[in-house]
Amino acid sequence: MRIGFITGEYPPMQGGVGAFTQEMARAIKALGHEVRVLTSVGAADGRYDDGIPVDAIVDKWRWGALRAAQGWARGHRLDVVNVQYQTAAYNMSPYIHLLPRRLRRVAAVFTTFHDLREPYLFPKAGSLRTYAVLMLARDAAGAIVTNREDEEILEVDPNINLRRIAIGSNITASARPPDYSRAGRRAKIGAGERDLVVGYFGFLNKSKGAHVLVGAAAKARDAGVPVRLLMIGGRVGSSDATNTEYGATVDRLIDVLDLNDRVFWTGFVGDEEVSAYFDACDLCALPYRDGVSFRRGTFMAAIAHGCAVITTRPFVELPELAHRENVYLVERRDPDALAQGIIDLADQPALREKLGRGARRLSELFTWDKLAAQTVAFFEETAGR
Repeated sequence: MRIGFITGEYPPMQGGVGAFTQEMARAIKALGHEVRVLTSVGAADGRYDDGIPVDAIVDKWRWGALRAAQGWARGHRLDVVNVQYQTAAYNMSPYIHLLPRRLRRVAAVFTTFHDLREPYLFPKAGSLRTYAVLMLARDAAGAIVTNREDEEILEVDPNINLRRIAIGSNITASARPPDYSRAGRRAKIGAGERDLVVGYFGFLNKSKGAHVLVGAAAKARDAGVPVRLLMIGGRVGSSDATNTEYGATVDRLIDVLDLNDRVFWTGFVGDEEVSAYFDACDLCALPYRDGVSFRRGTFMAAIAHGCAVITTRPFVELPELAHRENVYLVERRDPDALAQGIIDLADQPALREKLGRGARRLSELFTWDKLAAQTVAFFEETAGR
């Protein structure tokens, strides 16, 4: 098949949706299909990523973008167009909801929904947001959700051809810098042998609970734990400007709690460096305000690296997660609970090792070759009807 991906962001732009699209495109190409990408001008137009043409031609996601997408799909004789949907990636533009209707006479259109729990489409959208999302799903030949939470939102409409396919890690777990040593990396961040290095991965976004982690770290420090926070990756992405304001809030909290000498920021770094920093951690804390979810690329990256992960209880039941077996679960939005979890794990290195082994086994369910095969199967059985 000839498969085209439409995404509002794509590397070198920073963002989870772009990173997902890159990994999925690579994996589907490895299965023998022709793949290309249409994206924003912030990516490098015309470059080939592992043999995948990248057409970074859209300046603004408005009416003109719909026409450009239609011409792009027709010109390349695409069999399938897969729209990667997250409002922030398209600068909150409502026009993206019309893409399946505009393209369905040219190719079979599938929409992958990355996050339906975000409370915004554009200012004061209200109930219009729900209507726009359902229209986007109904107008597509098929809708893909990455998690059970979003599946519950869309499965209320029997006219939607729905499939749940998870995401994988955007960071290659086997990568390391050639001169890497764990002791050397810990020394670089100012951590001694007895320090407990608690990692956090991903952009600063209120939904990811970095402020909760900062509060919990201060409580653990006050309880005598020699905790150090390792903030891995860029602070803000290319799409969501609200992260900058939230980042300033986190900075002020770190200052108020006198944690500046215990927090190390890596800034945006490549896969090898991310893997090295993950390996330097004793545990990884991901206190999502709405609970851990398989839509979270940061969580998928942490388990792929075999980290001992402490995170918040999921919003819906996730039977794959087992407390104290492959993850350590605490209550949502509760710095005290998170602090107590960090304190407990600080005193139990054997449990941390057990959690890491369990996390790595869990991650085997979400490898890109498996996810790509599931996605292509959905394309083929739907487009062939």
